Amino acid sequence: MPADDLQDQLTKYLTDAHSIEQQALAQLRTAPKIAGDAQIARAFAQHLTETEGHERLVRERLEGRHASPSTVKDLLGTLTGKGFVAFARVQPDTPGKLVAHAFSYEHMERAAYELVAMVAERAHDGQTVDVARVIAAEEAEMAQRLSEAFDAAAEASLRERANDGLEELLNTYLADAHALEVQARKLLEKGSTLAGTDELAATYQEHLTQTDEHERLVSARLHARGSHPSTIKDAALRVGALNWGAFFQAQPDTPAKLAGFAYAFEHLEIAGYELLKRVARRAADGETEQMAERIIADERHAAEGIHSLFEQALEASLPKLGMTAR
Repeated sequence: MPADDLQDQLTKYLTDAHSIEQQALAQLRTAPKIAGDAQIARAFAQHLTETEGHERLVRERLEGRHASPSTVKDLLGTLTGKGFVAFARVQPDTPGKLVAHAFSYEHMERAAYELVAMVAERAHDGQTVDVARVIAAEEAEMAQRLSEAFDAAAEASLRERANDGLEELLNTYLADAHALEVQARKLLEKGSTLAGTDELAATYQEHLTQTDEHERLVSARLHARGSHPSTIKDAALRVGALNWGAFFQAQPDTPAKLAGFAYAFEHLEIAGYELLKRVARRAADGETEQMAERIIADERHAAEGIHSLFEQALEASLPKLGMTAR
């Protein structure tokens, strides 16, 4: 592919990154006020300052490349960010939902900037490589701070709930986990066909097998507790997964975008099970706690496997973009 086209592709990746920062800013400007815990609020406030810096750095790189942010993408990012905050506000466990979503979002940003750095290397844009790596490192640091706040998030979510409501709450967390597994299964089914390489496809397929087992385990715990999965939640997330599958199929760089999203989704599941584990411990349900521990290990292993194949995912995307893999 001509060098100019590679430069254009890098500019598109940077406009995507700028819209991601706009979405993050929309969330972070409100998150400290509804965090429900001082530690979590401080983490969000600190990252708001960092994110303002990220937005500036990306905008400067676009300007340095004689380009500018996308007004449409930025508007959509801002509206999406505000929409999530509105959703989190009305949840009975707002701190938990905030931390779980943010934990996943930080990994999505980390993935996006690692891919930006890879494209910038190919475009011989050293300044963008440096900026992308700095931002990716700060997103990883924020993700680590959030992982250290799972205890606080669970405590803040449970603070106003009487002990006699824990059983019902635990069933709700299990139903949420089941719905996530339903969504994961649909995404991984699509992922296996859109992966771009045999190794990526095998990674998605291996985790699809695990996901089927996770869904079975969560369903069994619900039934053992005299409850059942939520038909409405399962259906809603199943439809969402199908829509995501169609979105990825329509992208010119499907393997790269799919890998980044799958990496973030694994961390959404990790956060969900980390919170579930803590609620189960409070409810003295050792079997559910042990199940959550087992699934967390599987999700972390899957996330690490996908992350290790980012370079391969980008290489698989280059021919689809008209470029030659190096």
